Amino acid sequence: MPIVKLVQAKTVESDKRSHPRDLAGLMASLDAPDATARRWAARDLAPFTEAVPALVKRLRIETDTTVREAIFMTLTELGDANIVQSLIKCLHGEEVERRNAAIEVMKHLPDAVAPFMPGLLVDPAPNVRILAVSVLESLRHPDVEKWLIEVISEDSQVNVCATAVDILAEVGTEAAITQLEALKRRFPDEPYILFAADLALQRIGRT
Repeated sequence: MPIVKLVQAKTVESDKRSHPRDLAGLMASLDAPDATARRWAARDLAPFTEAVPALVKRLRIETDTTVREAIFMTLTELGDANIVQSLIKCLHGEEVERRNAAIEVMKHLPDAVAPFMPGLLVDPAPNVRILAVSVLESLRHPDVEKWLIEVISEDSQVNVCATAVDILAEVGTEAAITQLEALKRRFPDEPYILFAADLALQRIGRT
């Protein structure tokens, strides 16, 4: 890029962030026509907990991927129960990118997510239950194994149980042995369940 164009580009980028950086100014920029201005506003709102409703509202209608990523990053920094409720709504949505981003944010909010996890794991929609189990993969919370054991003990959907068993193969302890063996008896005709449960038992220490 010629130097003149580079300078012009930097000037334009600076202009996108030239509006007042107080809460009112950032909230206004969050709805700006230009995606770059919205992205900067989303990032600069990180210190303002008052901005959560506006960020969530913007997330529901935002079409630019980079702006959505900035919003999710800020929500991670601001993480609380209200944010988790909004992320759960994303899990019920149809857009894959938004669901995946919500999962990644939730993985970094163990304390805020924990109260909602029991409900998510019995959600009427199997796909949502699978997504909830996926959150557990990286959720650093002491109840992760307990939740996974409950899934393989009670869920009737083989795909949900398979997802849970895959994670138990990584995090399971002797506490999971009885239910892993029971799972094999529940799904005797499901080759993957038998394989995954045996693998988990092997890694735990029971061949």
